[in-house]
Amino acid sequence: MQKPSLPKGTRDFGPAQMAKRAYILRTITKTFKKFGFQALETPAMENLSTLTGKYGDEGDQLLFKILNSGDFLKQVEASDLAEGPGHVLPKVAEKGLRYDLTVPFARYVVMNRNELAFPFKRYQVQPVWRADRPQRGRYREFYQCDADVVGTESLLCEVEIIAMIQEVFAELKIENYQLKINNRKVLTGIAEVIGAAGKESALCVAIDKLDKIGWEKVQEELAERGFSEEARTALAPLVAHTGDVAETLTFLSSYLAPSTIGMEGVAELRTVFSLLQTYGASPKGIVLDVMLARGLSYYTGAIFEVQVPDTGIGSVSGGGRYDNLTGVFGWEGVPGVGFSFGVDRLYDVLEVLQLFPEEAVEVSDYLLVHFDAKGFQYGLSLLAQLRAAGLAVELYPEPTKMKKQLAYATKKGIRRVLLLGDDEIAAGR
Repeated sequence: MQKPSLPKGTRDFGPAQMAKRAYILRTITKTFKKFGFQALETPAMENLSTLTGKYGDEGDQLLFKILNSGDFLKQVEASDLAEGPGHVLPKVAEKGLRYDLTVPFARYVVMNRNELAFPFKRYQVQPVWRADRPQRGRYREFYQCDADVVGTESLLCEVEIIAMIQEVFAELKIENYQLKINNRKVLTGIAEVIGAAGKESALCVAIDKLDKIGWEKVQEELAERGFSEEARTALAPLVAHTGDVAETLTFLSSYLAPSTIGMEGVAELRTVFSLLQTYGASPKGIVLDVMLARGLSYYTGAIFEVQVPDTGIGSVSGGGRYDNLTGVFGWEGVPGVGFSFGVDRLYDVLEVLQLFPEEAVEVSDYLLVHFDAKGFQYGLSLLAQLRAAGLAVELYPEPTKMKKQLAYATKKGIRRVLLLGDDEIAAGR
């Protein structure tokens, strides 16, 4: 007999885990609604033409492809096999599981633009799939909680994203975190200043790994990607720079002075931090990180990433501005910005830090414990009344010893029982 197992990178969630995850989702969605976002869902699968080319070369490799139904090889010839996988794929797979919620959202906006009120603010809580190498905090199936705004260039959107992240973390009692902010225009400017104009995508892919593999390995990757020794040397002061927001903005203003687009990024960052101060957001945990890149190729402006130190878990939230995303679906010039919470990683963070409140585990308020058939009938007559009063109540379904019923309550985590003996039945209480 085959032993049951799960695909690597996936996991079951039992009742206790589901209750804890529901606690996280309630906290996040409550905040989204407070900021005026509306709920949306899209299909688990999308056409591969919708998904490919939006996440960079590495992201495309992580897409789960779905084989065509029926004889999926019927269009494949021997000559196709000789050409390699890239030539065969379009003939055997037309659909894929979504990699994130942002690209499907952009597709939805384009398809429904005549019915939507802009700026359109939506939140979405659904699973996504990535064919990544499983490890702690990295799964092949996981939930994301996205909030996006399309139809406005206002940097107020960036400010509200930061405010929502701070509010959710305050609600979840996570105090020690880093909310890193940068701007993709700054990175484009860096590429120009170091003499590698037009290679910002390759630069971003490499320096996005800085926290994981260190500066020496990143330099090796940059060399492999065609960045000269002079370019790597010119980049080094940025990697070594430390300082608060004001100091970093001053440093960038000097470093990026030769780059017009780089200075645009600096100006946008200044505006965001000024608006944050006016809004009254706490500066706690906010870091201006000039090496923050975010590997996804569709970002064009502000980028965000949130990490919780000392947990051994990667980023728990991230996002950015993607002003050109809807253009790939035929609707040019629609600005957008958004971010996502990684629910599974947030779950792991709360477990590591032991921050789940006792009430997060949802169990019944009471178990009705009976001693015989008469007690069972009496308990049954009370169930509807107690539930109508707003209580979560269970009646043990079988006649058995009280010890077994109490053991059931203990194992399930039900903290209170109602004993239905002859005296209670006679008194009707």
